[in-house]
Amino acid sequence: MKFFFTIVSVSIITICSSFKVQLGIDYVIAAMKSGNASQVAKFFDKNIEISMPDKSNNYSKSQAELVLKDFFIINIVKSFDIIHTGENAGSKYCIGTLVTKGGSYRTTIYMKQRGDQLVLQELRFENH
Repeated sequence: MKFFFTIVSVSIITICSSFKVQLGIDYVIAAMKSGNASQVAKFFDKNIEISMPDKSNNYSKSQAELVLKDFFIINIVKSFDIIHTGENAGSKYCIGTLVTKGGSYRTTIYMKQRGDQLVLQELRFENH
């Protein structure tokens, strides 16, 4: 009976952990669709690389949130359409088109597993 309980417990923990990881990137995608920099920033790693057509740099978590807020103020989001998602060795990524009032951007979201958390390490906005 103890063996059965152990197997069931381990299975539930594994399933919940996998679900949490998937939710991370889905949550970031939803925040991108609404242009909500604060919600995206919840997943920032300690440092994050943000690349935009006019600037590219590695920022601290707090600096990156300000940079993204400024980007969304200038480029009010209309939609975000997913082109491709995938994963590789514990990392997840999404490539999509961010449509804003200022134009369209090919957008890459790159997240990496850190312990039990999926963190955002790179955001790339390229003119489309």
